[in-house]
Amino acid sequence: MKIVHLPSLLIGLLMAAYWMRVMHLVRKARRRAGHAANLIPRETIGRYLRLVWFPVVAMWIALPILYGLCTPPRFLLHPFCDSPALAWIAAFVALAAFVATLICWKKMGKSWRMGIDPHDQTELIITGPYAYLRHPIYALSSVLMLTTLAACPSPLMALVAVLHLLLLQWEARREEKYLLSIHGQAYRDYMQRTGRFIPQFKRLE
Repeated sequence: MKIVHLPSLLIGLLMAAYWMRVMHLVRKARRRAGHAANLIPRETIGRYLRLVWFPVVAMWIALPILYGLCTPPRFLLHPFCDSPALAWIAAFVALAAFVATLICWKKMGKSWRMGIDPHDQTELIITGPYAYLRHPIYALSSVLMLTTLAACPSPLMALVAVLHLLLLQWEARREEKYLLSIHGQAYRDYMQRTGRFIPQFKRLE
């Protein structure tokens, strides 16, 4: 099999590894606590969001791999720009974002969840990357999506990117509302000293 575009293929394989790791965390949560870390949330909005998010994730993995292994059809996969240098930069940034995500997952430990469970109260993590960002995993996921688009700049990939980024923004705000209801003033103070996706560099005491 001939490799047509190596940076895109590498990012596609990296995203496959990313989501395989997510599923491993889900299985660990099921074995440890008897639930699947909200893979399918109990709350209604979260379940409906998955109807969009699951296909988005599937295309996020498949499109760069297809782009890397074959000449893309002109209708949806043909690139609207072609910069080998940008594609390689994107691949290296994606690798760095993936490693940083692994660190965030480790920091979350048993508190890691994929969504909101109204009946589940987890520990509020405010150290490490979470001392600067309320949603470092979502921020890094945004970076990963943007690097995928930079390496595979096609109309269909652009649509996937827009959907994913919008869903992340919506989910982050929903989680903040939920955490405020659970942790109250402690989370309100935390919000004032941290950024949602961009660090404020005001470390919590």
